[in-house]
Amino acid sequence: MDDTLSARVEALIRTIAAREIMPRYRALRDQDIAEKAPGDIVTVADHAVEAALAEALASLLPEARFIGEERCALLPALLDTLDDGLVWIVDPIDGTANFAAGRAPFAVMVALLENGTTIASWIYDPLADRMTTARQGRGTRRNGTGIDTGLPADDARDWTGIVSRFAMPDEMAPAVAALETRIGTVVPTMRCAGHEYVLVAEGSRDFALYWRTLAWDHVPGALLLVEAGGVVERLDGTPYRPGSTATGLLLARDRRIADHVRAVLRQPAGTG
Repeated sequence: MDDTLSARVEALIRTIAAREIMPRYRALRDQDIAEKAPGDIVTVADHAVEAALAEALASLLPEARFIGEERCALLPALLDTLDDGLVWIVDPIDGTANFAAGRAPFAVMVALLENGTTIASWIYDPLADRMTTARQGRGTRRNGTGIDTGLPADDARDWTGIVSRFAMPDEMAPAVAALETRIGTVVPTMRCAGHEYVLVAEGSRDFALYWRTLAWDHVPGALLLVEAGGVVERLDGTPYRPGSTATGLLLARDRRIADHVRAVLRQPAGTG
């Protein structure tokens, strides 16, 4: 992945978002919105963006395979080959429910993997015209300027975290309730991981906790956060791996926050 290819990917994401997403924002008709499954929204814009990215990315890197969220809805077995060779993984609109409702946030997310390792990623917010990118070993940049997680507060009472309850296992409810009483501020997810990974990477949030960990929702952001100095791990402390389908994922600005949040989640209810 060289600078020229990275810049070309940025440019095509911006172009496709301007052509396929923004003209449809707050202009969708009822027939433009459907459900893939109960509560799982897809729009004509999702399909249009994914098709356009598939064609454009193939022209940039013909040897790479393409795995998009909407293709996987029809062919789930595509994810079985995530660790093989060069692979583009794409979420055409992350936060589709927000987009369909005419509200922020939503984002376009793209990552390039090589033999199961993420080597580059791009997250684009079309409303803010904010492109956040990362390359393995090269740091994280927002609209061309480097960003990092910074130094969080020493006291957990001053931290702010994001906790999703979507797909949360019932047995985790007491632990999450305990977490919400032992951290300064806990806010619900905005149902757009692409937005929330950036918040942690830039230090606006101290951690985030998710349960469903589909590859297109987390692969692009995971590299971005790690390259900014943060932590992305499973709840048992093992590193996040793109091909894994395990439940639960913790993002944190630094190691100390990750360890503290994990310790609270493991502590029996009513102790501490």
